[in-house]
Amino acid sequence: MDPRKIFNQNSGKKNAKGKKQFQFKLKVNLWTVALTFLVIFFVIPGIIAAFQTIGTSNNENISQILTDIKAGKVDKVTVDSTKLIVTYKDGGIKLSTKEDGESFSEVLKNSGIDPAGVNYEVVDQSLSKVMGNVLGIVLPILLMVGFFYFILKAQNKGAQDIFSFGRSRAKVFAKGRQNITFADVAGVDEAKKELEELVDFLKNPAKYRKIGARTPKGALLVGPSGVGKTLLAKAVAGEAGVPFFSMAGSEFMEMLVGVGASRARDLFAQAKASAPSIIFIDEIDAIGRQRGKGLMGGHDEREQTLNQILVEMDGFTPNDNVIVIAATNRGDLLDPALLRPGRFDRRIILDMPDKEGRLAILYIHARGKKFAKGVDWSKIADRTVGFSGADLENMLNEAAIGAARDNNSQISMADLEESATKVKLGPAKKRLQSDEDKKLTAYHEAGHAIVTHFLKRMDPVHRISIVARGMSLGHTLIPPAGDRTHETKSRLLEQIVAMLGGRAAEEVVFNEMTSGAANDIAQATKIARAMVVEFGMSDLGPINLGPDMGLGDFGQMEWYEQAQNSPVFMEKIDAETKSLLDSGYKAAVKLVKEKRKLLDKISNALLEKETLDRDDFEKIVGVKKVV
Repeated sequence: MDPRKIFNQNSGKKNAKGKKQFQFKLKVNLWTVALTFLVIFFVIPGIIAAFQTIGTSNNENISQILTDIKAGKVDKVTVDSTKLIVTYKDGGIKLSTKEDGESFSEVLKNSGIDPAGVNYEVVDQSLSKVMGNVLGIVLPILLMVGFFYFILKAQNKGAQDIFSFGRSRAKVFAKGRQNITFADVAGVDEAKKELEELVDFLKNPAKYRKIGARTPKGALLVGPSGVGKTLLAKAVAGEAGVPFFSMAGSEFMEMLVGVGASRARDLFAQAKASAPSIIFIDEIDAIGRQRGKGLMGGHDEREQTLNQILVEMDGFTPNDNVIVIAATNRGDLLDPALLRPGRFDRRIILDMPDKEGRLAILYIHARGKKFAKGVDWSKIADRTVGFSGADLENMLNEAAIGAARDNNSQISMADLEESATKVKLGPAKKRLQSDEDKKLTAYHEAGHAIVTHFLKRMDPVHRISIVARGMSLGHTLIPPAGDRTHETKSRLLEQIVAMLGGRAAEEVVFNEMTSGAANDIAQATKIARAMVVEFGMSDLGPINLGPDMGLGDFGQMEWYEQAQNSPVFMEKIDAETKSLLDSGYKAAVKLVKEKRKLLDKISNALLEKETLDRDDFEKIVGVKKVV
């Protein structure tokens, strides 16, 4: 940025700030003068009188005072209206009163005392009385004027707020105001590299223009929740060294028509005035969804806002040295005009971190926490397949909270294991279960574990528990042994078998079925149906028979267009799905019957310990060989 621009901007800000400070100081000074005035004429005389009365006893009768004066015991008398403050020669002070309207000299004369021989002083109160009368009239008027002044000021502020609806609500981050940098971001190396190039372009534009490269207009960050989109934007703000304007997509919208477009114009106007600069729009899908027919004939507030952003990014007037970064987890819903080159030139996809990424994220969030020596970070990274960066941060925080709750000085591996399970399944619940329910749950979970262990392509069982978490009475954790990109038909078929292992154990052992297998059946059915209608993994052949996702007639509601399948094909889809489930259930029942003795051992161990880790489990059934 041109140093003169920075100086002018800073000068303007300082002038505005100085004006506000001057107005504030003026108000403070006026109130100080008023309070000082009140203190001088009302408070101080009372304080003086109070000090004068220190050490005095109760009021004396005036006759006793006159007797003491005649006896020569009194040194001085101070007359304050009807109050007499009598100072004796021995240092004592007494109070007395006289009748109102009668002077002290007359009181002395009436008692046969020569006033000339008495040392007395009359306090002049004429000014205080006058000021008291004036304040009694003026002070109420001043209070009323001040009251109406603050009311009118509040009304003016409300009117200004009405006319400020169209102004941008973006938060501005100058250099040094954001302490997060690229060093605090891990697990998204490709995305970080793309954004580092944008930051370098803003810092060293001459290097790129020399070779003929133009400034990228924008970068769109797309990925599931928790992978670090907003964190990357904060890192850009910390690294850029240029003004960074941050605003959420929902902040453009207001109940008044045209406000969103007005805020978009104002946002880009501010960014252009501060160029080079960066604009970050979080959750851009709130305003950037595909334009459709709409209830208002294509002129609703959201579409007007989107149209204004499209024009500002790459309209008739060129947009120089202003880069727009946007984030969304629903990139498939954005309008094509927003995604074309010249607007968002770069579409950066963020995925769940792999093992190396999870390790790097764990190291970052482990800073400032105390861990025991036995913590195996590689094992934790393997244990947390499918965790996002936010999940990992939450897991470490929960581990620290758990360790502190148990009065431990360090975070142990057991704390990390418990926190990982808590993040994935929820906190443990100590539900009161009958012995019959515990036994059913133990055999159900043992069925999952036994079937999974003896299937060739399934990953090793990590943990089995009959401790209730969330909505389930127990769980069997089978985290992936590694990061997979593809799923094979053989593995999907074995997943169906493993999911039905709990129901198979119930039938073999108790000759009964329970409602505890409902979620297992739902997940198995989902996999089987996907194999038939989406993956082409059935006798129907490689054909996609599933629904297509799109937007409804109103341009805002997601909907799924049902595939135009004939009734004959629908029957075939149902038949193929049922065939996959039936064959999977038969395989599960067969395995459970073959391994019945091991099933009993595992269930008995669960009833005794409630939770079995992989080592405990494999001591009973043997070590699994992963294919």
